[in-house]
Amino acid sequence: MALLILAVVIILSLILIVLGLPGLWVMVASAVTYNLIVPGDPIGWFTLVSVAVLSLVAELLEFTMTGRYARKYGGSRRAGWGAIIGSIVGAMVGFPVPIVGPVIGAFVGSFVGALVAEFTGGASAGASTRVATGALIGRVVSTALKIGIGFTVGIWIFIAAST
Repeated sequence: MALLILAVVIILSLILIVLGLPGLWVMVASAVTYNLIVPGDPIGWFTLVSVAVLSLVAELLEFTMTGRYARKYGGSRRAGWGAIIGSIVGAMVGFPVPIVGPVIGAFVGSFVGALVAEFTGGASAGASTRVATGALIGRVVSTALKIGIGFTVGIWIFIAAST
C-alpha cells in the first residue's frame, strides 16, 4: 500500500513540475518519508542524496538557462539578469489562466525582463527582441530539462523503493 501511495505522489509531483511548482522537492520529501515509514531502509541513503542533488541541479538550471540563452543571443549580462528576474516575477504574478498561469507568466516574464533590460541598456528594438527571444527559448529549454530530470528522479525513486 505504501508503494502505491508513493507512486501516486510521484505522478502528481510530475504534474506539479509541469505547472512550475516544486514537484521535485515533493518527490524528494516523499522518498525520505517512505524511507522513514517503511522498515528496513528500502530506498537507501545514496539514492536519497542523489535525487536531492539532481533536484538542486534542476532548480539551478531552471534559473540560469534563461540568462545564458539571453546572452547567447547577443544580450548583455544585464539582459541575462533581467530574464532571470522577469521569469521569477512572472511565475509569482502568474497569468490570468487557471492552473497554468504561473508557467505562462514565467515564459512571458523572461521575455519581458530581457527585453526591458536590453532596451534600457541602449540596444535597438530589433536587437532587444532577438535577446528576449533567446531568453524565452532558454526558459522553454530549462523547463523541458527540469521535466526530464523529474521523470528521472521519479523513476529512480520508484525503482529503488520497489526492489
